[in-house]
Amino acid sequence: MTTPSLQGRAVGGSVSDVAPYINWLYFFHAWGFPARFAGIAQIHGCDSCRALWLARFPVEDRAKAAEAMQLHKEAMRMLSLLDSKGLQTHFRFGLFSCNSDGDDIVVECPNGRTTGRQRLAFLRQQTAPYLCLSDFIRPQNPEGTTDQIGVFAACADEAIEHMYEDEDDYRHLLCQTLADRLAEAAVERAHQLIRRDYWGYAPDEQLTIADLHAERFQGIRPAVGYPALPDQSLNFDLDRLIDFSSIDIRLTEHGAMLPHASVSGLMVAHPQAHYFAIGHIGEDQLSDYARRKGRTPEEMRPYLAANV
Repeated sequence: MTTPSLQGRAVGGSVSDVAPYINWLYFFHAWGFPARFAGIAQIHGCDSCRALWLARFPVEDRAKAAEAMQLHKEAMRMLSLLDSKGLQTHFRFGLFSCNSDGDDIVVECPNGRTTGRQRLAFLRQQTAPYLCLSDFIRPQNPEGTTDQIGVFAACADEAIEHMYEDEDDYRHLLCQTLADRLAEAAVERAHQLIRRDYWGYAPDEQLTIADLHAERFQGIRPAVGYPALPDQSLNFDLDRLIDFSSIDIRLTEHGAMLPHASVSGLMVAHPQAHYFAIGHIGEDQLSDYARRKGRTPEEMRPYLAANV
């Protein structure tokens, strides 16, 4: 792609804009429901359709299905309330020219909080197929041909996760779980806009919400803290690129994001890019990674405790 660098663009959305993109499977998982009960979110809200859905389950599962049905109804009511209060989701992103250099990605930063070049260090799998995120970015080359990478951060209004906290434990938990889903839904919606319009590498993409949840689009958007990007300290690097504070995301001294209903990560367009887990790394890779981060192995060890 030859799209010029686009930095610090905000693509927010109201609750009503974003709610259709919610992946209800993860909402119900947070409440301890097996995946089969998440199907209620696909059912028309009339009494007859809901009764037919309930009747599909074996008798022994119907009580649990009825609980899921009630939870979904209350969640939809809460989403309407949040929307009526004018609460929002917030999404910020940047598109940057870049090249890979071994296990690093060198990002061109012509303006903004960071200028010049910023080097992002990544980990490589220590077992086959030995993947690293940098494998999906064009290497540095004599011709100077660059690639593109996206950086993003999103959150739901912090007020959502604090609603009812001193008066109703159930509704407070409902708001917290909905805030998490709204932040993720904001990413889903914005990533679609970016692929089709801002970055434009998939201008003719026509996918349903179910297709989006099944990740049938080109490219990936690995999130910080997830298996391909387990190092939470990466948030400090991404913050320097797109300024999380512009959408009221704050970082703790350990790189965790506040509000809690926040997510950050990268967008990669390579048609063969796919998700993977870094898994276990040895002391040699920890030392090499720390060196490339400009830190000591002991400074980086807490960030990678689950991998070392």
